[in-house]
Amino acid sequence: MIAVTRKFQSCSAQSSRLLQTMRANYNLRGKHLHNFCFPVQKARDTYIVKCTNSISTHMRNGHCHLALRVFDSMPYKNLFSWNLMLTGYVKNRRLVDARNLFDLMPQKDAVSWNVMLSGYVRSGCVDEAKLVFDNMPYKDSISWNGLLAVYVQNGRLEEARRLFESKVDWELISWNCLMGGYVKRKMLGDARRLFDHMPVRNAISWNTMISGYARDGDLLQARRLFEESPVRDVFTWTAMVFAYVQSGMLDEARRVFDEMPGKREMAYNVMIAGYVQYKKMDMARELFEAMPCRNVGSWNTIISGYGQNGDIAQARELFDMMTQRDCVSWAAIIAGYAQTGHYEKVMHMLVKMKRDGKSLNRSTFCCALSTCAGMAALVLGKQVHGQAVKTGYDNGCLVGNALLEMYCKCGSIGEAYDVFERMQLKDIISWNTMLAGYARHGFGRQALLVFDSMKTAGFKPDEITMVGVLLACSHTGLTDRGTEYFYSMSKDYGITPNSKHYNCMIDLLGRAGLLEEAHNLMRNMPFEPDAATWGALLGASRIHGNAELGEKAAEMVFNMEPNNAGMYVLLSNLYATLGKWVDVGKLRLKMRQLGIQKIPGYSWVEVQNKIHKFTVGDCFHPEKDRIYAYLEEIDLKMKHEGHVSLVKLVLHDVEEEEKKRMLKYHSEKLAVAFGILTIPAGRPIRVMKNLRVCEDCHNVIKYISKIVGRLIILRDSHRFHYVSEGICSCGDYWTAVLSGTLLQMARLARKGKAAYQLVQGRVNQVHGDRVWKKLCPGMAILESKCL
Repeated sequence: MIAVTRKFQSCSAQSSRLLQTMRANYNLRGKHLHNFCFPVQKARDTYIVKCTNSISTHMRNGHCHLALRVFDSMPYKNLFSWNLMLTGYVKNRRLVDARNLFDLMPQKDAVSWNVMLSGYVRSGCVDEAKLVFDNMPYKDSISWNGLLAVYVQNGRLEEARRLFESKVDWELISWNCLMGGYVKRKMLGDARRLFDHMPVRNAISWNTMISGYARDGDLLQARRLFEESPVRDVFTWTAMVFAYVQSGMLDEARRVFDEMPGKREMAYNVMIAGYVQYKKMDMARELFEAMPCRNVGSWNTIISGYGQNGDIAQARELFDMMTQRDCVSWAAIIAGYAQTGHYEKVMHMLVKMKRDGKSLNRSTFCCALSTCAGMAALVLGKQVHGQAVKTGYDNGCLVGNALLEMYCKCGSIGEAYDVFERMQLKDIISWNTMLAGYARHGFGRQALLVFDSMKTAGFKPDEITMVGVLLACSHTGLTDRGTEYFYSMSKDYGITPNSKHYNCMIDLLGRAGLLEEAHNLMRNMPFEPDAATWGALLGASRIHGNAELGEKAAEMVFNMEPNNAGMYVLLSNLYATLGKWVDVGKLRLKMRQLGIQKIPGYSWVEVQNKIHKFTVGDCFHPEKDRIYAYLEEIDLKMKHEGHVSLVKLVLHDVEEEEKKRMLKYHSEKLAVAFGILTIPAGRPIRVMKNLRVCEDCHNVIKYISKIVGRLIILRDSHRFHYVSEGICSCGDYWTAVLSGTLLQMARLARKGKAAYQLVQGRVNQVHGDRVWKKLCPGMAILESKCL
């Protein structure tokens, strides 16, 4: 009896056969044996239930190692136990462990195969999901829908279409899934064809198509489907409200909203978000107060609205009134402080959020990093980076890309590349951010190496990629290579150049002094040039002193954007550079009459985790006396080194000494001086400016870097300048441009002494004799060809 019992305990299969025998031969001895064995089986089943409950609890809490320990200790493992363990691994995204367990399973049923398939579907592993699907001995609707879903979610719609056409009896959820994929990718023609062929439709079908047309701005089709819809739920009505909001038709959106029966929080939130988007905060607040019941999303929307519109006090008041907050609530108030320049409050709120028991999520980290990028607060950004590492959020693409942008915009391109190299997953945004970072830092050749590596890694360049490539060529003076990339975009990558690409090309040609070529390119554009395009030509005209072309470009800009202050300043700079003070006066009078004000320039530097902001001739900074004394001291040293102020850059017709004084206290010079006085030796000085650095400040910073032996990193509105030992990474943009101009003019003049003298007179007129004498490399080539 003991032997039989032990045999029974060790093998459930034999137990089953034994019980079958007893049922077939139900004699007295069999009855006694059954009465003895049944409690053993019952105990075993109770033990399995306890183990599976324990595994389920551990997996639900993310403790996969504890679940595995329980699983391994089980002497009896039924199929349910195996599937439970497999499901736990899949839900915790432990796909490698899940696959290993799946391969070890002694037997698999439909649940096993579908769980493994769903794991690959959730993680976007399309090829692996297809392999599991192909090997399944039996496929049910869950299997087919799983493969269809992974194709749709990952944008592989052609494969999804082929799969869909290979089977006839699809469920309604399948039709909606494929149609939703088409809508998401803005393939509305394909979506509509599928919609029209659907054997049956539900509210989701109608809502998907209506919202697709709404997002595409096709109000006519959206409204037509809305009227045709046989059943309208709250989502149908909300989709129509959203359609009008997206098109800026708030009155019509409100009319549909008022007609909506049984309004829910979602509809209120869409309408409030519309008012917020168009800065109608009074109406947003009125609707918010009228809500019968508010959810966290309602509070988040109105708080975000006040933050975006600069009323951080109202945002904070509402935030403090919330009884429940989620991570989005904290992200909204943090973003509000960031956008209104309350950078210390940003870090304060991050600390407070953590104390409140809310874990920093990806959205919050991205918001904080974006804040640091915007104010170029590198130290602050590193602190946020450290928190992201501790919480494990630094590995994903979302936070990784935010880190890349932060380091790039804070002037630490080396650390940006370190983050890029450590990223386990990279998407197209990662590559584009790194490429554009190198381009804006003036490291064009490194940017092009990233471009080549990106293609080798299997990523197809998109429109943004090519903007970065052309920008890299422009900032590095690679005119021929940039032109080659521009004209090969369509053929090599299937990208039709848009206005941004043309603007980059005009900037590229303009920097090289090829103004006529730039103008011709504009004439041959397949669409009308916009204000930004004409602005690029105006900027190049100013640098090269071409008043005629500059005036034409400015006229076109003013026709499109009559209140564009930046363009007025560019044209004024052009006139001032050529000494046309009467025209400068007329332009300024026109600006006053139109009420156009010049954007004030300012610079800032981060010292001891605090942002110090300076304006021209700043007299409010507590260290102003010390800063001005240092500038006077350094000015004497610069004169000894041969520095001469570029008084031609002063846009006022005043005496030369007054011009020198006006130049001396530009905001970037004050920021650099303060940085030298306060940042310990050996550390770089990072200065940021909201406008473009002027040529005189650029020269002064070069002299300062040589005199004090410091690396100065300056970010202006166009690019980064790394200045060390009197040399700038931009290759002295103005000098390089002039060299290109000289060579181009000499080439057009067919050489000759007369051409040489003509060019020399022109440069002296526009830029002064000092600039002419400094163009040694260009001069040597020009003299050898012309004299």
